[in-house]
Amino acid sequence: MHAGLRFGIFMAPQHKPEGNPTLALQRDLALIQHIDALGFDEAWIGEHHSAGSEIIASPEVFIAAAAERTQRIRLGTGVVSVPYHHPYMIAERLTLLDHLTRGRVMLGVGPGALPTDAWMLGIDPVLQRERLQEGLDAILALLRSEEPVTINSEWFTMREAALHLRPYTDPHFEVAVAAVASPTGWSLAGRYGIGLLGVAATTEAGFETLATNWEITEAQAREHSTSVDRRDLRLVGIVHIAETKAQAIKDVRFGLDHYVDYFQQTAAFPQLGFAGSTFEERVEYVNESGFGTVGTVEDAVEQIRRLEEASGGFGCFLLVAHEWANLEATNRSYELFARYVMPQFQGSNRETLASEARARELRQPLFDRHQQALDEASARHARH
Repeated sequence: MHAGLRFGIFMAPQHKPEGNPTLALQRDLALIQHIDALGFDEAWIGEHHSAGSEIIASPEVFIAAAAERTQRIRLGTGVVSVPYHHPYMIAERLTLLDHLTRGRVMLGVGPGALPTDAWMLGIDPVLQRERLQEGLDAILALLRSEEPVTINSEWFTMREAALHLRPYTDPHFEVAVAAVASPTGWSLAGRYGIGLLGVAATTEAGFETLATNWEITEAQAREHSTSVDRRDLRLVGIVHIAETKAQAIKDVRFGLDHYVDYFQQTAAFPQLGFAGSTFEERVEYVNESGFGTVGTVEDAVEQIRRLEEASGGFGCFLLVAHEWANLEATNRSYELFARYVMPQFQGSNRETLASEARARELRQPLFDRHQQALDEASARHARH
C-alpha cells in the first residue's frame, strides 16, 4: 500500500444502454487491469439491477473475474445493497472472496441507490436505511462474534448461524458503508467502527457537510466505544484530464451528455443532481461548482487539495469510472493521473526531485572542475 493518500476508482459502472453490454463489461475488466498496472490502490464495484447504464448485477462475481486478471489492487463491493440480500449470504460470499483473493477484497455496503431496483423487489424505500443497519448488525456479528448468531428480524432470520469459513484476513476483511446525501452512512461508520465511502463528496450538499459529517462519525464512535480513522475515509470525485484543458473538454464530448441525461432523466436518484442543459453549460458546472474536473493535471491536484481542506483529511480518493471520453482518451487520463497527480500526494517522487535540485545546485562548480580536468589532460597530452 502506498504511503500518503491512496487512489482508486468507484465503478458503478456507467455505460450507454445502446452499446453492446458484453463488450462494456470487458472494458470494465480491462480498466481495472490498466489501473492495477499504473499503481492505483483500490477499485470499488457497484450493484444495480435497472435503468440500463449500471449493468453489474453482482459485484462479487465481477470481483472474482477481476482478481484473476490483476496482481495487487484491492477490490471492494461499492456497494452491496444490503436490503436486497440475506445478510448471512453477504458475509459468506465475501469470506469466500477473501480467500480467493488472498486478502484483497473489501466489503462496501449501502441501502440501495436506484429506486427502480427496490421497486422491482417490492421494498419500500422508506425501509431501506433501517434494513441496512439491521443487516450490517448481522454481518458484523458473524464476522466478529465467537458465538453463533441468532436474529429474528422482520425480513430475515438467522438461527445459531456461524460462518462456514473464517475470513482469510485477520480478524476480517475491511468493511465500509456508503454515504450519499443523508447522515446515515456517517453515523453507521462511527457506530460500528468501520470505513466510509463518501459517494457525494463533491456535490454541493456533500462538500459543504464534509467536516460536520465526520463529527457525526466521531460522536457515534465515542457513544458506542468504537474507533474510527480518517485513513478509512474515502471520498469520491469525477476527473478527466488531458495535456491541455481544451483537449480534455474536446474529449468529454464523447459521453458527458449521456451521463448527465442519465441522472436528469432516467435514474430516480435525487441525491446527484446535475445542472446545465447544453454541453458547454454542463462542462462549466463540473469545473466551476467543484463537482469534478475536466482539465489538466493541475486542475485535478487543485480538486483534491480542496477536498483535503474541506474534510480535514481523508485516506483515499476514488475517481468515478465514467465513459465521458472514448477508450483511448480515458486510458490516457488515468495514465496522466498516475504519472503526475498521485506522486504529489504520495511522495513517490520526493527523492528524485531532491536529487535533481542537488545536481542543479552543484552543476556549475562541478562543470567548471570537470572542464579544468579536461583542459589539464589536453595540455599534458600536447606536451608529450
